Amino acid sequence: MKIITVKDSQQGGKAAFKIFATALKNGAQVFGLATGSTPLTTYQELVSSNLDFTRAISINLDEYIGLKADDPRSYHAYMQKNLFNLKKFKQSFLPQGDATDEQVEVERYNQVLAAHPIDLQLLGIGQNGHIGFNEPGSSFGEKTRKVALTASTIEANSRFFENEAEVPRFAYSMGIGSILQAKQILLEAYGSNKAAAVAKMIQGPVTVACPASALQKHPNVTVIIDQAAAAELKN
Repeated sequence: MKIITVKDSQQGGKAAFKIFATALKNGAQVFGLATGSTPLTTYQELVSSNLDFTRAISINLDEYIGLKADDPRSYHAYMQKNLFNLKKFKQSFLPQGDATDEQVEVERYNQVLAAHPIDLQLLGIGQNGHIGFNEPGSSFGEKTRKVALTASTIEANSRFFENEAEVPRFAYSMGIGSILQAKQILLEAYGSNKAAAVAKMIQGPVTVACPASALQKHPNVTVIIDQAAAAELKN
């Protein structure tokens, strides 16, 4: 792994932007995207730039099950607000949270990934080491599937809802096996609440107890962290 330590998330967004710009310049056509608070500064940098994604495809990591695309709490709505309405892509794929047949939706998304191999995958990391919604215990070989969210993930995501009771309990998520198929991976983490997970991801054993530790098996991973998130790293 290549580790980039920055002052804060604003600098992190600028560092991530450079990686996106280089990938695009070198011919990347498919970008795996993430949601949540972590990538916001990266999206802000992309939006304010002159980078042209009109020939590029985006594929998102996950979506809550049970939310329609136009629900303001959905990841569809998040992506429209923070990126797609401001920076156009040729085509954007996200799981359909209100799909009537969950298995058909899982198969559809796996076919999307098979047809459009990801050149650069953007990730965040949960406090328990999850990437996407791949919670501890997830197999490293999994593809897209329906996942049950842990109590800690539900609590962490409750800030985006009126109260914790409204947070969906299930989601569609790319599996770790799907994530590892990306040619290049970029993970961002900011804040002291991510320090333990970052240390386990980078310096701990490769184990399903920390899903992000699977990234140690990938040949091209860049991790951008601030000083707080780096606090538990040795050396």
